[in-house]
Amino acid sequence: MTKTLADQLAEYTCALRFEDLSSETVHEVKRRVIDSIGCALGAWREEPCRIARQVACDFSAKQGATMIGTHHQVPPDWAAFATGCCIRYFDYNDTYLSKEPAHPSDNIAAVLVVAESAGAKGDGVITAIALAYEVQCRFCDAASLRARGWDHVTYGAFSTALASAKLMKLSEDKTRHAVNIAGVASAAMRQARVGELSHWKGVAFANAARHGVYSALLARAGMTGPGPIFEGQMGFEKQLGVSLDNVAEKFAVPWIPSQTGPASMILNTSIKYWPAEYHSQSAIEAALFLREQIDNLSQIASVVIESHDAAVDIIGSEPEKWKPETRETADHSLPYITAIALIDGEVTDAQFQPRRFADPSIWKFLENVRVERNGELTALYPQAVANIVHVTLKNGRTLTKRVDYPLGNAKNPVSDVELEGKFLRLVRPALGRDHCAKILEHIWALDQQHSVQNLMKLLRMP
Repeated sequence: MTKTLADQLAEYTCALRFEDLSSETVHEVKRRVIDSIGCALGAWREEPCRIARQVACDFSAKQGATMIGTHHQVPPDWAAFATGCCIRYFDYNDTYLSKEPAHPSDNIAAVLVVAESAGAKGDGVITAIALAYEVQCRFCDAASLRARGWDHVTYGAFSTALASAKLMKLSEDKTRHAVNIAGVASAAMRQARVGELSHWKGVAFANAARHGVYSALLARAGMTGPGPIFEGQMGFEKQLGVSLDNVAEKFAVPWIPSQTGPASMILNTSIKYWPAEYHSQSAIEAALFLREQIDNLSQIASVVIESHDAAVDIIGSEPEKWKPETRETADHSLPYITAIALIDGEVTDAQFQPRRFADPSIWKFLENVRVERNGELTALYPQAVANIVHVTLKNGRTLTKRVDYPLGNAKNPVSDVELEGKFLRLVRPALGRDHCAKILEHIWALDQQHSVQNLMKLLRMP
């Protein structure tokens, strides 16, 4: 009989070992843990993150997991949700662009909490993270969900279920059931990312991770799930109208020989250098470059942003993007993000506070900002994530800057020093430089750690 995709994913998950990973993959996983924890602690006090902790803190668990920033242990699925909200909320964690875009470091919340609950070692944490990236990115390569009205986090239920099963050391049979349980109730609506955006935009994957962890917990206890979950008569492919035929070959065991080794898709993902939706990163870089050439901002007459179809469709077409009323809309607005980079000369958390994005003078400026589709840039996507920014001055002079690979892109990566700088900007205000240094030292040696418990203690917020 032909193996189902769930069978192949389970076999791959159980066979993958830390020793199979390349040194490049191991190092990149450590970089993403640093980046994700920085994003999480930076956003720790934001409203939806506080709400998640408030709800979860009504409960506790003897064999639970710690919500990031606290000493309180709750059931692992709730801890995954609370921690995942923090990692994602600033829209500052990493990204992967393909037929379906994603933020694969969203998986790290589930890995950390299950690793703590299951008593996994640091090398196991690294292996599970590499696995989760591999699964989610391969699914994103296979088929677009947003084109069918579904959200990218739908794939995250599978990746977090498999990473959790790996850390729990489930058998192939139980791992397959974890996938089946995760898939049968995983579909998330794309409505989370259209129109005026809500808190849910930033916590939707955290909910998928909660479901993935919960699915693995049930499978560990012996719960079975419906299969074949992908190919079945009423399965995932039929319900969502997608084909995953080309995914199975990517999870062959034994490994197909390659220079980067198995579970190396993380090397193709990109780190964000600014806290905004990824398709805007090159527009930010272009705008900041142009600002240095403008002596008087009041002389700007108009701004035109040429972009690729994905950027226009996701962050540059709806009228709400020209009058953002929520943080979630502002950090998903190509016109606002580009305009505020020009006006303020920086893009930080401050640019996404209500007093800034709802400023009437900003809305007035946005009346003269246009977004246009560019077929050449569309043809380059997703290998390049390009934007061209044109600024026309009142004297008729036009300044233009094009950026194809913004800083942090897989083809233009940030250095370890630059990554640590981002971490310090996010965490140092709360914990201080010396304590930040201890966290960084611990994560750079993650493969040598006997558990994640000491790391979670280091991450407690004052």
